[in-house]
Amino acid sequence: MDIEHFNLETERLILRKFTSQDAQALLSILGDQEVNTFLPMFPLKTIEEAKTCLQQYLDDYDRGDGYRYAVCLKKDNIPIGYVHVSGEKSHDFGYGLKKEFWHRGIITEASQAVVDQLRRDGLPYITATHDVNNPRSGEVMKRIGMKYQYSYKEQWQPKNILVTFRMYQLNLDGNEGRIYWEYWERYPVHFVESGL
Repeated sequence: MDIEHFNLETERLILRKFTSQDAQALLSILGDQEVNTFLPMFPLKTIEEAKTCLQQYLDDYDRGDGYRYAVCLKKDNIPIGYVHVSGEKSHDFGYGLKKEFWHRGIITEASQAVVDQLRRDGLPYITATHDVNNPRSGEVMKRIGMKYQYSYKEQWQPKNILVTFRMYQLNLDGNEGRIYWEYWERYPVHFVESGL
């Protein structure tokens, strides 16, 4: 997977690699309790925790493992959010944004730019999941062309709460019949919701 053409630009945004200078910005994104509600981690509390998290991102770049974009406004190039794509078989697509920038279409704009890059890079598909209690995340998935496939219940770690997830998928290579079934097979409580 080619992650060399990392800088992307949209009308309002620069998407770039995180750098060692971004620890404070990452803390402000991942340390917010409300932003963290639907993230698979506890809120960051200290700049040291942010630096540790940031180092994991930098290590992923060194390994060429997936994609981790910092989402920045053009005016200052400071991260206000992120778009990630896992290097694992799921090609899990995820995003987060500081709450003062919610409801402006920023993550949809950033996500569409990343999807366009993934298509250019030849990634065959992406998946994404959202908690049923976070339908706005599902709306982002729909706006970038993802389609609902199924739902499942998971005892979610590390928060150890029971969550019903909806799984969406976008096939970037035209293979519309492909469905990523791993979550369906892994979690015994699974079903298809109508009207999504």
